[in-house]
Amino acid sequence: MTLEDLRHDIDKIDTRILTLLNERMERALLTRRFKTAPEDKDREQALLERIRHASHNLVNPEFATTLYTEILSESKRLQENNPLTIGFQGEHGAFSEMAALAYNAAIVTIPCREFIDVFEGVESAIFTFGIVPVENTLGGLVEAVNAYLINTNLKIVAAVNLPVRHCLVAPQGADHRELRFVWSHSQALTQCRNFILRNHLEPIPYYDTAGAARAIAENQPKDVAAISSRLAAELYGLDIIKEDVQDFKNNRTRFFVLAKDATEQPGDKCSIVFTAGDKAGSLFAVLEVFAKAGINLTRIESIPDKPGTYAIFIDLEGSAEDPRVSEALEKASNITKGYRLLGCYREVRTTL
Repeated sequence: MTLEDLRHDIDKIDTRILTLLNERMERALLTRRFKTAPEDKDREQALLERIRHASHNLVNPEFATTLYTEILSESKRLQENNPLTIGFQGEHGAFSEMAALAYNAAIVTIPCREFIDVFEGVESAIFTFGIVPVENTLGGLVEAVNAYLINTNLKIVAAVNLPVRHCLVAPQGADHRELRFVWSHSQALTQCRNFILRNHLEPIPYYDTAGAARAIAENQPKDVAAISSRLAAELYGLDIIKEDVQDFKNNRTRFFVLAKDATEQPGDKCSIVFTAGDKAGSLFAVLEVFAKAGINLTRIESIPDKPGTYAIFIDLEGSAEDPRVSEALEKASNITKGYRLLGCYREVRTTL
């Protein structure tokens, strides 16, 4: 073991400490939804006593309690400021988080394990907003998300169209010639299939692109890389072996921002959903309404709903405040079953 080895280990530990500290602050921030006041003196005192008794060996108990007093103070400051929060699926550094920050650079992003956790977090007011991917130019519909959209009472308040630029990342100092495996979400592996084959890497599916990056940062395998965003590489202190490893440059994902209430700002797009037993007949009737009104449709998708029925999603250009659009929406609602206006909103198209 050398000085350089020890410093490398210290750097890794520091990264983990900061990651865990951020996670603790996120949880502390979310607790404000269940508390009447930021301060809970009995709990704070019990925590400090536990920290004091748990300190041993090199860590002085006074140092540990002073450190945690500062952590508690920062937690209360965050709760008092009550910032806007947005839930996203994946770990920090996920493309969904990048889309959330494109929507609002000052918002606090909170990772969720599954898409349903995002929906439930917004419905229960744990999060102010949620953000979910709806469709990708290469992979098509994100069916799980669209299935949740059929029945949710949440409103679409914005959309973000984000370029997806994949990077091959590895632990710092890794020799790219020793790489044998690559971890990432199955969709990312598919989108980078040709690159993976050319470089003789074995793809290993992981639940999330950023999660794969975090895992290799924590475990430091010598022969494993991950495919993730540049943001994930920066967050977890990884080397970027190569950027833009996706097979096609035109790789974009569209995200919906969800909230309990509709936005009060005028939008330039509207989204509706309705159910149909006779998909072709029902769809034709609705398309005819918008065609006669001269309204441009930007998305028409259907997914199976209940046995024998389909949920049909339509996005259209225009504001619900425009009489021409509002009249067409009303006509569509009168000739369909299960009609819902998911939201009228503005769409942000980003470039990275």
